[in-house]
Amino acid sequence: MLEHTPDVLTIPEAAETLKLSVSAMQSLVDDGEIEHLEIAGQTLIFKTFLIEYIEKLRHACYTESADASQAPQGHLDNHREQDIPPFSEGETEMAKYKFNQSVTINGAKRWITANSTQELIDKAMALALAGAPQDHSKHPFEEYAWNWFQTYSAPNVETSTATTYKRQIRLYLIPAFEGLAVEDITVDDVQRLFNNMAGAKATKDKARMVLNQILDAAVEEKLLSSNPLKSRRLKITGKASKATEPYTVEQMRYLVQHIGDIQKPEDRTFLAILALHPLRLEEVLGLAPKDVDTDSSTIRVQRAVTHPSRNQPEVKDTKTDGSHRTVGLSTLALPYLQIPSEGKFLFGGNKPLSYMQVRRMCWRIQRDTGFSENITPIRFRTTVLTDLYDQTKDIKLAQAAAGHTTSAMTLKYYVKGRETSSKAAAAVDKLYSA
Repeated sequence: MLEHTPDVLTIPEAAETLKLSVSAMQSLVDDGEIEHLEIAGQTLIFKTFLIEYIEKLRHACYTESADASQAPQGHLDNHREQDIPPFSEGETEMAKYKFNQSVTINGAKRWITANSTQELIDKAMALALAGAPQDHSKHPFEEYAWNWFQTYSAPNVETSTATTYKRQIRLYLIPAFEGLAVEDITVDDVQRLFNNMAGAKATKDKARMVLNQILDAAVEEKLLSSNPLKSRRLKITGKASKATEPYTVEQMRYLVQHIGDIQKPEDRTFLAILALHPLRLEEVLGLAPKDVDTDSSTIRVQRAVTHPSRNQPEVKDTKTDGSHRTVGLSTLALPYLQIPSEGKFLFGGNKPLSYMQVRRMCWRIQRDTGFSENITPIRFRTTVLTDLYDQTKDIKLAQAAAGHTTSAMTLKYYVKGRETSSKAAAAVDKLYSA
């Protein structure tokens, strides 16, 4: 098999070569048992790494002592009776073979003698196929899911989205459908997956979204007559995710009054931009010095910086076409802006800030200002949009400032409202008493 194997393999291809499950192969890679390379988020294994792994196992089990009269070392030192190689062929016959290896097939131990690695693999394959005939008409879910991810998903979505999809497959879907073929997955199996998942409903929805795409592909290939996720019997429940709370007006006033207390100029500029404008953190990190125009009092949003792999920043386009926009520059921010004359990015110079650099900046800002709560970037966007709508009552204006494609998105997730229940009652009383 190795003779006809490509020089570079993916995880599923390497698993197929060694006749292991994809999860078992992934474990070997994660544990460092098999060397690999990471290129553009893809795990690749050279054929030579597989050969070295096989040789390492062979030498670990059968390293001979310097004294030929001693027994082989390794795991055979404490062998049990069933581990002793059969001697029916005699000592002379056994000496002819380079390999004398035991394998377990369907719970039964078998011994294979061979003159080469290729012969050893061929004989092991023959025994496996003879002892456990496979149904090649069906598609194991694990292999089908990874093939879908690597062929149709990862090359066609953002890196952060691909990372999320991969996490759902590895943590939830494969353990739930282990040992099942795609063709055998039922509504009951899917329901058990979500019944056994803990956490918020949003977590389950991520797994549902990925599974739905995989099962839709199976329906398209006529492996399934219908998608079990579309069943009316299916119930996906869970606690609601905690909504992002805006900072209070008093907290925002405190921060604005203490921006000048921040020691580093870059930190002061960061808080002035982040806290006073309805921008996503990724949009703030993607700003170039020329995007902040103090003469026209505008900020142009044209790109974003995300961190799909934590400390590996990725420069990309904005989230949607509507996110390409120009927002007004706050006059409160102007005194604290220090715009560099050089560098590709407003924050970080020629290289965008990493995830950890942003966290450290937020810690320094909290320390220097003496702010009572954590500096959480997403809360500023929610706060500014809440107060923008509260002061203007213009949802279209808030939508444009947020860079949303619909006003419903702005209202549902970002406009929290400042009015109290007593004000609502007073408004009704005023109307009905007229």
